[in-house]
Amino acid sequence: MRLITVSINRLSLMCGITQSTLNNIINGHNHSTTVSTTQEICDGLDITIQDFFDDDLFKEIEQELKQP
Repeated sequence: MRLITVSINRLSLMCGITQSTLNNIINGHNHSTTVSTTQEICDGLDITIQDFFDDDLFKEIEQELKQP
């Protein structure tokens, strides 16, 4: 998989999501991003939602949620 760097402004244009919404997601101010928004980001990046979540970052989050 090839990694590329995209500015928030460019991603906003690619996804059709406002720059402020993306800023809130990226900076951790939005703790309840919808599946629909995530799908829009994936569509803009031309990846599947499965590819998006197939990362060790999400495996670590899953473990944190399981802890009592």
